Amino acid sequence: MPHRHRHHRAVGAAVAATAALLVAGLSGSASAGTAPADSAPTAAETLRTDAAPPALLKAMQRDLGLDAQQAERRLVNEAEAGATAGRLRAALGGDFAGAWVRGAESGTLTVATTDAGDVAAIEARGAEAKVVRHSLADLDAAKARLDKAAAGLNTADAPVWYVDTRTNTVVVEAIRPAAARKLLSAAGVDDALARVKSRTERPRTFYDLRGGEAYYINNSSRCSIGFPITKGTQQGFATAGHCGRAGASTTGANRVAQGTFQGSIFPGRDMAWVATNSQWTATPYVLGAGGQNVQVTGSTASPVGASVCRSGSTTGWHCGTVTQLNTSVTYQEGTISPVTKTTVCAEPGDSGGSYISGSQAQGVTSGGSGDCRSGGETFFQPINALLQNYGLTLKTTGGDDGGEEPGEPGGTWAAGTVYQPGDTVTYGGATFRCLQGHQAYAGWEPPNVPALWQRV
Repeated sequence: MPHRHRHHRAVGAAVAATAALLVAGLSGSASAGTAPADSAPTAAETLRTDAAPPALLKAMQRDLGLDAQQAERRLVNEAEAGATAGRLRAALGGDFAGAWVRGAESGTLTVATTDAGDVAAIEARGAEAKVVRHSLADLDAAKARLDKAAAGLNTADAPVWYVDTRTNTVVVEAIRPAAARKLLSAAGVDDALARVKSRTERPRTFYDLRGGEAYYINNSSRCSIGFPITKGTQQGFATAGHCGRAGASTTGANRVAQGTFQGSIFPGRDMAWVATNSQWTATPYVLGAGGQNVQVTGSTASPVGASVCRSGSTTGWHCGTVTQLNTSVTYQEGTISPVTKTTVCAEPGDSGGSYISGSQAQGVTSGGSGDCRSGGETFFQPINALLQNYGLTLKTTGGDDGGEEPGEPGGTWAAGTVYQPGDTVTYGGATFRCLQGHQAYAGWEPPNVPALWQRV
């Protein structure tokens, strides 16, 4: 049964040059209105793939079967693929049917479309094209109907459902096929859109509370800090909602008074944040293997197929891939949606901890099934939704090196705002469309980061 996981530019010019050759096909030409290619940062530079620490790269090598150079190149390729997919999503509009990466180094980006006439445009960007029947909007709408229908049903025997762009279907994972058929029928989702997949375990939450950077709730249960944040001048951290309710007090791993839960949602979502007292300082780091600091430089969401690593005190660093976005999972306590499904393993004590791709924050550990001896799956609450819901700002490093300040800034763009693909803003007298979900900060103004924004 899926379980909640409860409670807690060093690469060099040579690698950058090699990576540039590897991703040349994916990065494509600069969009109209963006800075010229020789002055605009690449997606890998924007997302600081060079900030990935040795501990994270070693975990990727171990868990994904890579060597050191492959791990570095994979992060670069995934950054470029995300930017390319974002540009194609904007260009294809309603035809867009999803995108994903594959290969040991994530060297192949596939973009799906419902219109064969889009193939040439996709291939011109260096991606593979796949013509499918259903658009991503159609699949998302069907999944939304499943979410609504699930509210009136017991989904314990069909605990996981999601949009699978690679098969162009909505998948319901079920212990009993009859339970999946009941959910699909109640939602009015027909066989042309749906696929039933067998599973043997129900997801569950992890109550043996240990985590990356541990903390205690009401002097009893224990969880993990997800990511340090600020809210105005208030410092604190993001974590999983099932760790504690609003008003619950926390102490640190050293049992020193720490803070209080300010907001918490579970079930429905699995998000919470804690405001800490003056004895605690938010830092832009995640606790890595051997006590190393893993720096966080942003929160750009990774695509399906991308690598992702998790930190937890029970099992340390473990890596895997993003298998599904827009997933719903049912625990004993209720359904959580949307979460991201991964192949990363975890065990009791890893709950609430941090998921990170390179140096980009991805989410906080929610739950899963299996373990790190026999393998398993996990789900995380995406960090951008958590930040947006509570008006929090992720603590990051290097936020002021995104490029030169454009003239006459002005406009609707604002640092600290969470932007989703398709959002539009004005800046410096121009209009820009968001290509990849992220929280904005100084240095990431739209003209400076063509990997995240396209001028329209």
